[in-house]
Amino acid sequence: MYRVTLIFLILWMLTACNHTKQLQAPTRQSNLTGTDFYKQASAMKWESRDSFVLKEVFAGNLPSFLKKFAPVHVSIRDSVSGKTIRAVYFVSPDYLCIGTDNDWARINITPLAAQKIADSFNCFLPTRKMADDIYKAAKVKLEPVPMYAFRDSTPTMWQHHLIIEGQRKGREGLIAGIKKDVVISGRISRDKRPDRVAIYGWHMLNGKPIQPLYTGHINWWVDYSQGIRLVYRQLKVEGKWMDYTVVLKDPVLQKLLCDEEFCDFYRYDYYP
Repeated sequence: MYRVTLIFLILWMLTACNHTKQLQAPTRQSNLTGTDFYKQASAMKWESRDSFVLKEVFAGNLPSFLKKFAPVHVSIRDSVSGKTIRAVYFVSPDYLCIGTDNDWARINITPLAAQKIADSFNCFLPTRKMADDIYKAAKVKLEPVPMYAFRDSTPTMWQHHLIIEGQRKGREGLIAGIKKDVVISGRISRDKRPDRVAIYGWHMLNGKPIQPLYTGHINWWVDYSQGIRLVYRQLKVEGKWMDYTVVLKDPVLQKLLCDEEFCDFYRYDYYP
């Protein structure tokens, strides 16, 4: 029995791995490099920086590696039927960045701008549970590097990107541990304070996150430590493609993506 189950699991994983996802970004119309982006954005505040990033992203100014999504395999056990339910979803291999293949940089934006990008690219932002599962699946795990001065300034964001690249040393593959995730969370809608951003993660090498789920910041707050991870909105559950909103509405399947008591969330609101 054990042998049959093991063979089935191997075959399922091999089949799932054959289904990869490619980010359908616009045809490149801009060759602004990551270095030049930070030079031009050095004095920008969040509104101007968001607008600049949106302009470049929608002009297709993304490095090619960011478009090749990586699979993350998860499973749960249905407490009623006793059945193990397996799924695979696909995530960007790094946090959102712009630039050319030879000169790109990670960028930091508000969740409102991030949601515009996610919606346009048929994606969504991860949950707290997904941030944990992505970290476990990551091929490249790097130690977090906190910074303490001018946290929301554009030069600090640029400096942090360069520090990460010094750590990475050219290693390729799904990367984690370098940023806090901007996540979707039911805590936002239940927070008595309006217009919140939810952040979580920044896992240390022992797998424990520095940042617990937190909604203390206003939704226009963004600093060097916050990253945007895109997730393809269709995931494969037991061999069947399903939209993430359908999965989150299902009282059993939602546990594949969410570990909160109420999984009643799907997106951030747009700018008014």
